[in-house]
Amino acid sequence: MVLDKVLWLFAFVTLVYCKAARQIEQDIQSVEAYIDSKKGDINQRYRLRYHIAAPVGWINDPNGFTYYKNEFHLFYQYYPYDSVWGPMHWGHVASRDLVHWKYLPTALVPEKEQCFSGSAVVDGDTMILMYTGHVNLDTEPWANETQYIAYSDDGITFHKYEGNPVISSAPNGSPDFRDPKAWKYGDHYYVVIGSKTDDKRGQVLLYRSTDMKNWEYLNVIAESKGDSYMYECPDLFELDGKFVLLMSPQGMEPQGDRYKNLHQTGYIIGSFSYDTFEFVPEVDFQEIDFGHDFYAAQTTEAYGARVLVAWFNMWEQPRPEAEDGWAGAMTLVRELRLVGDRLTMRPLDAMTLLRDEIEMVGILPPQQKLHLGKASELIVSGDLKEKIELQLEGSAGGEKAWLRWEPDTGKVVVDRGSGDIRQVEWSPSSTESWRIFLDVSSIELFCGEGEVVFSSRLFPEGEWIVTNTSPQILHATAYSLAWSVPL
Repeated sequence: MVLDKVLWLFAFVTLVYCKAARQIEQDIQSVEAYIDSKKGDINQRYRLRYHIAAPVGWINDPNGFTYYKNEFHLFYQYYPYDSVWGPMHWGHVASRDLVHWKYLPTALVPEKEQCFSGSAVVDGDTMILMYTGHVNLDTEPWANETQYIAYSDDGITFHKYEGNPVISSAPNGSPDFRDPKAWKYGDHYYVVIGSKTDDKRGQVLLYRSTDMKNWEYLNVIAESKGDSYMYECPDLFELDGKFVLLMSPQGMEPQGDRYKNLHQTGYIIGSFSYDTFEFVPEVDFQEIDFGHDFYAAQTTEAYGARVLVAWFNMWEQPRPEAEDGWAGAMTLVRELRLVGDRLTMRPLDAMTLLRDEIEMVGILPPQQKLHLGKASELIVSGDLKEKIELQLEGSAGGEKAWLRWEPDTGKVVVDRGSGDIRQVEWSPSSTESWRIFLDVSSIELFCGEGEVVFSSRLFPEGEWIVTNTSPQILHATAYSLAWSVPL
């Protein structure tokens, strides 16, 4: 009799799980059918050509950045049904070189939980996604966040673990408990998760597991002194003999030129012990990108290097592309290096694969205009003892920006007009040129060897016109860049 009850219960649980799996499969098919029916309606006027953007709808944080079965996989927070934030899915793209991308079917769809940000770990032939399940509540604290996992044996179809959530609450019960970044070291899996203290100070929590299902809380490895109320999207990794804690603090107040975006992304350099589970800061928090639109960065290993990608937007900023049926993008993938007490970011060498035609090589006298295509790369150099200024605009109007070097202050400036300025001091390590990537509605400026980087969205109309508004002759090389992300 007892055996009969056990068998009946097992059969019932199996039936329920199979029905849930079939429903998820049907939901994903419905999402994909909707995408196919709507992507032809997208207005292409601001559509990026070599940056990841969703085929339709809204995207934000990059998730699950990993290498699996000879391809790099990148997921992202996704709401396909409108170009505003909504119930979170996971969109999915893949690439063999981190430059040319293809769309894959939506990986995760919300059920009782929205599928908030997370990461991926590869275990043999299995890819494991770990993400935050966000459930809205009818009473305070209005939401609950726990950690879920999902499995795939092909990197395309994912099955949620029937025992979810695998971590049911923060140690202090905080409802803000999200963005797990997991990795494997030795015989254990580790994960860092963003959260906050009872008195609303951001913190990063560390856990470990032997199977990704049963997790042991270890330690608080970072905690705000009161300048941030939440640490989002933490990422802990080793680079050149040091450990780097990358994260996105919320609530930091502007300090001069620093922290002028609504929320920030930056890093702390220090040491970490897998014996004591302590992270000891050696260099305080620093911003990693100084532009207007950069958030929620995530890293992975590629070709023996550490590479990074981030959301190419910022919360509570105008998004002119939203009226066209899509919103949000990812930055170029960048290679990280540790130079002294700073991280540098450089474009991948593989970006040269996109160079299509040489548009210019030579000198650019003061007030001369350079007409470029909608997707271009521009390398510029001049005498840093004198001012350098480039005006960027569209051939048919729209928004303008100015890139400046101010020798008196030693600062690089990205100016979108009306006082919307980002600037930072720059001390070139060797190379004194600027490498500028212009896409249809974006600018990425890499100074020197990547000591200073600005990522900003801009919405000109038509093709790019770059005018040398400096008082000096500049040397310039320009390339048109090929399309590397599908429509």
